[in-house]
Amino acid sequence: MSITVRAVDLNDENHAAELLRLLDGYARDPMGGGSPLAAFTHANLISRLKTLNNFHAGLAWDEASHRAVGLINCIVGFSTFAAAPLLNVHDVVVESESRGKGVGAALMAYAEKLGRELKCCKMTLEVLSENHVAQRAYVRAGYHPYVLDPAAGHATLMVKPL
Repeated sequence: MSITVRAVDLNDENHAAELLRLLDGYARDPMGGGSPLAAFTHANLISRLKTLNNFHAGLAWDEASHRAVGLINCIVGFSTFAAAPLLNVHDVVVESESRGKGVGAALMAYAEKLGRELKCCKMTLEVLSENHVAQRAYVRAGYHPYVLDPAAGHATLMVKPL
């Protein structure tokens, strides 16, 4: 499989549709929550993303079939400890039939190149504790659990819905 990752152009209707299609597929997967995206999200995500200057995404295209088979959504944040930007990998999506074919690695390489171009000090992501396949892929890409001091333990992602 020959994969090319290209930046998402939210003003391109095909790119926007592919982003929504792939993200909805991820949401429906047990590792994405097991439910489709809400109607509100479908109706508003693209227009809201267009208002952000810190959103970056890439679509992985299978060159043989000319179709998108993967997506990576990234958000630029800021590290107060380093006084520099950081790149958070927010979503990584690979269609089930394209898994194990290098799509995820291509998406992660795209994000790392983007992070370097944006002069980010680090990259972050979250992964479910039972998603061992993704964890192995992220370790291969150079990621590791966040620890400042081993005596304090690993960082834990916590959320509070509003």
